[in-house]
Amino acid sequence: MKALRIAAAALLIIAAIGAIGAKYFAPSGYAHQFRETPDASPSGQHPLGTDELGRDRFARLLYGMRVSLLLAPLAAAVATALAAFLGGIAGYFGGWIERCLMVVVDLFLCIPWLFLLITVRAVLPLNISPEASVVVTFTLLGLLGWAASARVICAGTRDMMKSEFVWLARASGFSGLKLLRLHLLPNLKPTLLAQFWISIPVFIIAEANLGVLGLGVSEPLPSLGSLLRELQQMVTLRPEPWQFVPLLVLILVVSSFQTLLNKHEVRV
Repeated sequence: MKALRIAAAALLIIAAIGAIGAKYFAPSGYAHQFRETPDASPSGQHPLGTDELGRDRFARLLYGMRVSLLLAPLAAAVATALAAFLGGIAGYFGGWIERCLMVVVDLFLCIPWLFLLITVRAVLPLNISPEASVVVTFTLLGLLGWAASARVICAGTRDMMKSEFVWLARASGFSGLKLLRLHLLPNLKPTLLAQFWISIPVFIIAEANLGVLGLGVSEPLPSLGSLLRELQQMVTLRPEPWQFVPLLVLILVVSSFQTLLNKHEVRV
């Protein structure tokens, strides 16, 4: 298992290096069209060939990884911050405040949030700029993906309210949000980190689903989701197997995150 975790960490490091250094590994860029070689097979110049518009698939894969791997953690940070705030308040105050907030959480959990995300994204303009589509997509992921984490944090805060150090803090004059901010949230840090790391692969897959449906990042900016959408045009598997590389990358990245999470025996 140790070797498997090392391999998972190595794969994520390689993916991060490729995404961050996309400009150097693929200087042609993701939007440059080689009009003389559309739908080309892999070669020395184009390791993964070109698409129907003559764009280098390898360059688009690296830039797509940059979008998905760098912005998914930001969306996870937004979701975790919302979960910490709402779940912490619910667990701290308890009573009718907890019940009201948990009703909201239950509502978010009852409605499949991926379908809610698709609905919200679908009502927004489809002709927005690629940069705006990135912001909209991952902001929605962060704003709609906090509910499950909030329930975990609420339970942790509720249990912590019964601990001795909280009683000592109260006896020392700490109360209200000051007690929550200075004593409870720092002690919830392991739980918050766990929820943050769990959310990253979830958001990567969610963006991939949106991209396949054409509701994710707008062209010409690539993402793993938009690259997977190209597979819909394939009629047979044998002639162009290199088109499955984005799918393989997605599987490896998500599996690597899961392997590293299992190391710490994270339980949601």
